[in-house]
Amino acid sequence: MKIFFKTYGCQMNIHDSEIMKGLLVRAGHDLVPEIKSADLVIINTCSVREKSQNKVYSLMGRLKKNGYRVGVTGCVAQLEAKKLKDDYGADFVLGTRALSSIVKAVAGEKDLDLEDHLSDLKYSAAIRDQKRHAWVNIITGCDKFCTYCIVPYTRGREISRPMNDILEEVNSLVSSGYTQITFLGQNVDSYGKDLKDGTSLAKLLEAAQSLAGISRLWFLTSYPSDITDELIETVAKHSNISRNFHIPAQSGSDELLKRMNRRYTRENYMELIAKIRSNVEGVTFGGDIIVGFPDESDEDFEETLSLVKTVRYVRLNVAPYSERQGTVASKIYKDDVPYQVKKSRMAKLVSIQHGIEKELNEKIVGDVVEIIVENSTDDHSYGRTIDNRMVFVDEELPEGEIVKAEIVAFKEGKLYGRLSGRKVSTVVK
Repeated sequence: MKIFFKTYGCQMNIHDSEIMKGLLVRAGHDLVPEIKSADLVIINTCSVREKSQNKVYSLMGRLKKNGYRVGVTGCVAQLEAKKLKDDYGADFVLGTRALSSIVKAVAGEKDLDLEDHLSDLKYSAAIRDQKRHAWVNIITGCDKFCTYCIVPYTRGREISRPMNDILEEVNSLVSSGYTQITFLGQNVDSYGKDLKDGTSLAKLLEAAQSLAGISRLWFLTSYPSDITDELIETVAKHSNISRNFHIPAQSGSDELLKRMNRRYTRENYMELIAKIRSNVEGVTFGGDIIVGFPDESDEDFEETLSLVKTVRYVRLNVAPYSERQGTVASKIYKDDVPYQVKKSRMAKLVSIQHGIEKELNEKIVGDVVEIIVENSTDDHSYGRTIDNRMVFVDEELPEGEIVKAEIVAFKEGKLYGRLSGRKVSTVVK
C-alpha cells in the first residue's frame, strides 16, 4: 500500500512518525512524498493548541471528501477517537501509546493493542528524516500537570526507557553514520526518576558522549526545577554536549506561574539561569512564553517582558493562550483576555525578542565558529553551532561535516558565514 504521512506538532511527534514509517516499510508498504499518490493518508496529530487541532479536522474533511482512506494518530487521536471516527470518518484511530499497532491498523484489524510497552517498541526500525542527526526518545509522558497543558492527558504519566536500551540505540545509530543525537522528552530532565536506580539525564549524557563517533548531543525540553547541579556540571565539562538550554518560563509573573501550577517562582527561574550562566562557558538559552493566560494583567505582562529582557534568549517561542478542554485551566479559569489584547502583547514581546536576537547575533559577527552541517540545497548549506545558532554558508557540504566559518553578517533573522577562502553569501553582499 502507498502511504503518505502528515505530521503536526513537536519533535516527539516527528520521531513517532519516523518510527511508524519504519514499521510500515518493514511490513512491505511504500511511503510516497505526495498525497495524490497515496492509497492511505496517516495524520499524526498535535493538540497543544486549538489552531493545530483545527488543522487536523480541516484536512480530514478535504481528504474524506476526495475519497481517501485516512488514519489518525497522536494526541488528537488520544483525546477524541470517537469524534474522529463517528463525525469525520477516520478509518482507524491510534493514540500516543499505540505506535506498535500501526501495521495491524493499516491492515484493517480491529483487535489492537492500545498501550505500547516502551521496551517492545522497535525504535531501530525508524526511517529518519535526516542522515546524520537522529531523535531518540528517552522518556514519554509528563507528571507536572500545568493547568493549561493537555500533554499529561494525551501522553500519560512519565515512563523512562532503561539506559542500556537507549545506549544500544545510540550505538546502532552511530554505526549507521549518525553523529548527532537529540534526546527527547516532554520533560527530559525527569529522565530516570521513575526507574529508581540512580539513572539520570546527566548520567545518560555522560555515557553517551564517550561513545566513539558522537560529534554532538542535544536534549529537550527541560523543566526548570528538574535541572540539577549534576546536569549542569556534566554539560560544562564535555565539549560535545550542547551549550544551549531550552527552558520554558511561560511567564515572568509569580501570580500567573502559581495559577499555571508551574511549581517555581520568577526568582527560582532567574537563579537557575544565573547558575547555568556562571558554570557553563558560552551557554545560550531558549524558552517558551504564553501570552494572555486568564487574568493576565498589564502588570503581569510587564513582568514577563522584564524576564525576557533579563534572560536574553537566543531563541524564544511565543504563543497566545489557547484553552484546551479537559485541562484544569479550562475548568476553573475563564479565558478572559481579549484576542486583540493577546495579539498586541504578542507583537510587543516578539518585537523585543527580535531586538535581543539581533544584538546577540551581531555581537558574534567576525567570530570564527564551528558548525555541524545539517542540510544543503542549491549550493548553500546550513549548520548549527554548539550553542544552537543556525549559520548559512555559500557551499554545498555533506550533512554531518564539521566546518569552521567566520560570521560575516546577521540579516533578516539569519546568520551568514564564510568558510576559509570562500566567498561571502550573495544574500548579504
